[in-house]
Amino acid sequence: MKRLTTLASIVGLGTALALFLSSGVSDVTAAVVSAGWGTLAVVLARFAAVAWAGLGWYAVFPRGAGPTLRDCISLRFVREGINTLLPVAQVGGDLIGARLLTRSGTPGGMAGASMFVDLMTQAVTQLVFTIAGLLLLMQITGDGPMVRTVAGGVLIAIPALAAFYVIQRRSGHRLIEAALSRFAAGREWRALGAIDVLFENLRRLYGNRARVGAALLIHLLGWVAGTVEVWIALNAMGYSISFLDALVIESLAQAVRGAAFVVPGAIGAQEGGLIALGALFGIPVEAALALSLVKRVADLAVGLPSLALWNLMERKGAAPAETGGTETVREGLGAIRARLGRRSGATPLAPAYGFSAARNPAPLSSDNEAGALQKCA
Repeated sequence: MKRLTTLASIVGLGTALALFLSSGVSDVTAAVVSAGWGTLAVVLARFAAVAWAGLGWYAVFPRGAGPTLRDCISLRFVREGINTLLPVAQVGGDLIGARLLTRSGTPGGMAGASMFVDLMTQAVTQLVFTIAGLLLLMQITGDGPMVRTVAGGVLIAIPALAAFYVIQRRSGHRLIEAALSRFAAGREWRALGAIDVLFENLRRLYGNRARVGAALLIHLLGWVAGTVEVWIALNAMGYSISFLDALVIESLAQAVRGAAFVVPGAIGAQEGGLIALGALFGIPVEAALALSLVKRVADLAVGLPSLALWNLMERKGAAPAETGGTETVREGLGAIRARLGRRSGATPLAPAYGFSAARNPAPLSSDNEAGALQKCA
């Protein structure tokens, strides 16, 4: 995966450079300068959008059983910075965000489950946003290569999202547990207890339909609000486009970024997509590339402070993790042994991996497994 990401980054960077050089660096620079105050407005809109996405994450937690809104928003910025600026295939930041959430007192299973539910709600609402943009594009241009390409991508995305949801439900639980038990052979896999806890929390979160519905609505409004970036930037450059035209550009450009998830920042893919979409509305190549640059300024303006915040959080959590690490591992292993003990009746567990079997293991609780899942993550 690392080699694929590196190769994709090189190809994407080369594509972006070729587009800028062929369009004339001076023309693109002049278009960026003409944006003026629009660039600052786009940066502010991006900060608001990421904070709003943090609210969407906060909405999935049961009342009194999750982190504070402040924690969700700050960690949402961390997730955004990592996924946008680092070569982690746009998902590494989400895993790190779930791990950091456990340090604020959220149980590991709940933190991990909330991350999956948040990703699911974001993906579903982005698909709805893309379909809306596609329908508007069909009304504006009729059938064409762009419409057929996007429609093909939607047809692929729908079953992929369905599979992602099914894996998070009971059938996925059985599939993952069976696979891990098979590969672990006779000793069994020590992550089984953590997987049980994760899926129990997934069931709990998805069972609260009101909160999942609220998260879906929040994220959908967030995608629509992101259209402001395109509308402000292009109008600041002197290109008068309507909000609906900007919605088409933003929705399909975000779909392109999602499809190019292995490329850090979707370098090259974003530029090419904006050029193709801009041409449909009479936006010249240099203005489309300038729009991409303005968006990347927002990426850096939000991402760099977010990475600094991540570094600060890691430093603050390093000392407690070192002093309590042994006890955390011990508690997690005790919970897993308790589950395996219930499977095999009164038969005690044999020593494995250097740990002796617990004689009186504590019962597994869905809200007391931070160690098990944190170490797996």
